[in-house]
Amino acid sequence: MRRLTWRVKLGFGAGDLGGNLFFTMSGFYLLFYLTDVAGMAAATAGTALMIGKIWDALSDPVTGYLSDRTPGRFGRRRPWIFAGSWLIWASLIMMFLPAPGRPFLWVVLAYCLVNTGYTFINIPYGALTPDLTDDFHERTLLNGYRMSFAVVGTFIGAVAILPLVHLFGGGAPGWVAMSVVIGGVIAASSLVVVVAVREEPLRKNVPQKNLLRSHLEVLRLKPFLLALIPWSLHIAGINILQGALLYYFRFIYQDEGAFQIAMPILLGSTMVWIPLWVRISGHIGKRSSYNLGMGIFAAAVLIFYVLGHKTGPGLAYLIMAVAGAGFATQYVMPFAILPDVVDYDYAENGIRREGVFYGQWTFMAKIGQALGIALNGWVLTLFGYRETLGGIVPEQPASALLGIRLIAGPLPALCFIAGIVILHFYPITRARHEEIQQKIARREKEAGGRG
Repeated sequence: MRRLTWRVKLGFGAGDLGGNLFFTMSGFYLLFYLTDVAGMAAATAGTALMIGKIWDALSDPVTGYLSDRTPGRFGRRRPWIFAGSWLIWASLIMMFLPAPGRPFLWVVLAYCLVNTGYTFINIPYGALTPDLTDDFHERTLLNGYRMSFAVVGTFIGAVAILPLVHLFGGGAPGWVAMSVVIGGVIAASSLVVVVAVREEPLRKNVPQKNLLRSHLEVLRLKPFLLALIPWSLHIAGINILQGALLYYFRFIYQDEGAFQIAMPILLGSTMVWIPLWVRISGHIGKRSSYNLGMGIFAAAVLIFYVLGHKTGPGLAYLIMAVAGAGFATQYVMPFAILPDVVDYDYAENGIRREGVFYGQWTFMAKIGQALGIALNGWVLTLFGYRETLGGIVPEQPASALLGIRLIAGPLPALCFIAGIVILHFYPITRARHEEIQQKIARREKEAGGRG
């Protein structure tokens, strides 16, 4: 059992500030930027972002596979994180530069590069968790630190983007300047991990199987599938909801400033609840905590759909506070569950392939993101959404307002509920995890005896 120092916990946790800052900025603002600043049609913009996310998803398993095998004195994971920090900064600036020639192709290329940088950071970063500690609850605590920073990153991504754009003069130049600042923060938080964390040398029992076979094998593990599918469904629902909210406040409440109030309420509630869910999970388990939290989130989203448009932003603020209580579990529980699945695989098969698991994990999450982003663009176009042209904000038809409400209510809630149902069958409890650790100890003792 490995107890971690404060330095490691804080340094490791800081890495997810940048990851969630990027995730939130792209979820809340990229589609809006492309439709209402760059003037692209919603369906076209959504399709461009979907292509970038599919590329992102395809690169995840490759990066995970290679990071399991990266030799050198700096460890397996940290060289990837270092390289990704600089790539995401440069390509994020490219994303917001005026598109020369064909905007669609420019957006696709820039977004593919941005997501490659994100993959280089995120896959090896996540795969560090089972290397750092093998204790069941210590992993939950470690991810509590990580997700506290993640909420800070989400908070910055939700509330600082538009003020930064306005600070630098607004319009296209303001968005470029914003990308320089935000890209720098993302890079810096990732580099903190490189400095703070020390890795063990490359293990000898890394599997020597090819990439495709490795990923097919982990997909045959029932505990992994029962955690993976709910995670990807929840990510899809969150992306749908994120992409909808700014449109909702701008066109249904006609109060874009209220969005800047609602987001701190949502994320402030989330931050308060993260340590509470860590404690709750110590009593009722990770699976039950995750399902309870996402159930609260789904209920809040459905209430927002039914009542939100009939009232002013005041009720929305209250709903955001309740939603944040449930949303907090999405920050902690999935990343506390996955290392237990990695241990299960090692206990059963005698090999370590953290990068394969984390590559597959983020592959499915990004497929969910891709579908969520594209679905928003398609729904908006299908329901007659009118893009902003020449800085003139159009009046939206009733059908477009209904489309905005659908992507801010029933569609994400459906994803959350489906994930809850599937996760109910996830089998690794605290008692089962103790059995897994005992089996690992026996396996390593036998291997040591043979050595």
